[in-house]
Amino acid sequence: MKPDEIRKLDAYFKRVFQNPKLEVKARPRKEDSAELYIGDEFLGLVYKDEEEGDYNFSMAILDIDLG
Repeated sequence: MKPDEIRKLDAYFKRVFQNPKLEVKARPRKEDSAELYIGDEFLGLVYKDEEEGDYNFSMAILDIDLG
């Protein structure tokens, strides 16, 4: 993803979830997606649908995380 897209997504997540600790980061060696973090903890991936121009957020939830 381009740096301007990452900045816009970063601002969007911070605004929507009202959490300034959220951060969207570029992925090493991948240009079709970015990573979302809260502090140092990885939350998921944001993908861009090139055909539609939309973005999709994908978050895996592990069984052990549900306690």
